[in-house]
Amino acid sequence: MQENVIVEKLNDLFPDPKCELQYKNNYELLVAVILSAQCTDKRVNIVSEELFKEYNTPQKMLLLSQEQLEDKIHSCGFYHNKAKNILAMSKSLIEKFDGEVPNDLDALQTLAGVGRKTANVVYSEAFKGDAIAVDTHVLRVSNRLGLVKTDNPLECEKGLMKVFDKSLWGKLHLQLVHFGRYVCKAQKPSCEECPFKERCVKNS
Repeated sequence: MQENVIVEKLNDLFPDPKCELQYKNNYELLVAVILSAQCTDKRVNIVSEELFKEYNTPQKMLLLSQEQLEDKIHSCGFYHNKAKNILAMSKSLIEKFDGEVPNDLDALQTLAGVGRKTANVVYSEAFKGDAIAVDTHVLRVSNRLGLVKTDNPLECEKGLMKVFDKSLWGKLHLQLVHFGRYVCKAQKPSCEECPFKERCVKNS
C-alpha cells in the first residue's frame, strides 16, 4: 500500500515532528496560528515572544486598542485584519467560552479569524485531536506525491483523510509540513535527497 510506504519514510525523516510555533498555553497557540497566515513561523515567534510577555490571555489582550495591537504585530503582515480578528476572538472567548479555547472544531470555527486550517491546527496541537491541517506545504506535497489532485485545501484534507488512518492524522500533518518546508520546497526542492522522487508528479 502506497500510504504505508509514505508513512514509513516520513517516520524515518521526521520521527517526532513538533509544531514550530512557540507558545505556553492554548490561547497563545491560537493567537500564534492566526498571526502565521501568510507569514513564517520564525517571524511569528519573534513577534509573539514580545507580545505574550504582557498579553497572553484574552482578558489581557483586550487591554490593547486595535491600533496598539497593530503596531505590535505589524511585521507579520495583514496586521489590520489580524489585530481586528484577535481582539474579536478574545472577546468571544470571554463571552461564550469562559475565556478558554474550546476543544471542539465547530466551536473553534465560530471565532473571528479562525478558519478550518487554524481550527485543525489548534485542535490537533492543543487537544491532540485527530485532524489534518492543510497549509500551502501540505497542499503542495500532497499533489506532488499524487495523494490528491486539487488546488482546494478542503478537498485536499478530505482526500488525505480517506487515504490515511485517523490515528495518523495529527502526526502526519506535521510531517507533511516539515517535509514541504525543508525538503519538497516550493522553489528549488531538494529532489536529490527526497525518498519519494520516483513517485513525484512534478518529475513525471
